[in-house]
Amino acid sequence: MIEAKELELIESAKAGDKKSLSDLVTKYEKTVYSFAFKVCRNKDKAENTMQETFISVIKSLYQFDGNSKFSTWLYRIVVNHCLMLARSEVRHTQFHSFDDDEQTIEEPAAEHWTDIPAEKVLNDELKELMDAAIQKLGPEYRMVFLLRDVEGLSTQETAETLDLSVPAVKSRLHRARFFLRNELKSYFEK
Repeated sequence: MIEAKELELIESAKAGDKKSLSDLVTKYEKTVYSFAFKVCRNKDKAENTMQETFISVIKSLYQFDGNSKFSTWLYRIVVNHCLMLARSEVRHTQFHSFDDDEQTIEEPAAEHWTDIPAEKVLNDELKELMDAAIQKLGPEYRMVFLLRDVEGLSTQETAETLDLSVPAVKSRLHRARFFLRNELKSYFEK
């Protein structure tokens, strides 16, 4: 499942080769930082999350068994650090709750927020509105949305990363998309 060159790099890093470990960090640092920033929308928090992630990678690299992609394993670590950060801040932030939101379940599956015309998506105003809407999602929905729709992981990879079932990922993604579509609805009705 892992390409031979990356597996060789991982095995060498596991054996204590500092150059291989450095190469592994270099290969994934932009990915980790980018994802952490998308989640917390703060440069300092993203940098801290990236550092904590790589400390965890160094401590637990020996546990990586190659049964999944290294990137999936790495995303799981980043997600855990992002969730820990979100939990520590949860008392200061209001998130949208889907628990009593029955209309979410009834939404037609054929409609997706990704049907938005490309020229409007590139608009700075929309990007700001989208950012704000994503931040209103609870961490468990935001992680699914970011991994699946922003980072481009498959549903299966997202499920593995978050230690969820595929149906749970689909349900959370469906609810997140519906919420975001409703948040942005007024923008498109102008």
